[in-house]
Amino acid sequence: MISTDTILGKNVNIYHPEQVNLYGCKIGDNTRIGSFVEIGKNVIIGNNCKIQAFAFIPEGVTIEDNVFVGPHACFTNDRVPRATTGDQPRGEADWHVEPTLIKDGASIGANATILCGITVGKSAMVAAGSVVIRSVPDGAMVAGNPAQIKANNTTLPD
Repeated sequence: MISTDTILGKNVNIYHPEQVNLYGCKIGDNTRIGSFVEIGKNVIIGNNCKIQAFAFIPEGVTIEDNVFVGPHACFTNDRVPRATTGDQPRGEADWHVEPTLIKDGASIGANATILCGITVGKSAMVAAGSVVIRSVPDGAMVAGNPAQIKANNTTLPD
């Protein structure tokens, strides 16, 4: 489902539009979105990004240009999620969304989990399966659970 308040840039390629959920987000020019992706309201995805199948990107996430998000990557947006307040179901007003920023040229590997309230730096790389709990500097490569810096000033091949 692509909601009517979703803004799509020029030449956006959604491989299977009937299999994605885009809710009030903004998708930049030339971005490609795979099957079974969910992108929440107010999310901003930049130009020339590639969002692989089954990625989950909730409200509060901003992804700049030229970013790769691998399959099954998952972002969070609340550090203390709960289903109820007391014995009542929580509503939208009960959630505290913490913003997350993925900077230009970063790569998020398959099955990585990105906790909210952090920044993944320009051209940084997050290895597959990593759990990122703190900000990643520009050009760093992180891996593990919790993700640790394994290399700095990563040079990405063209």
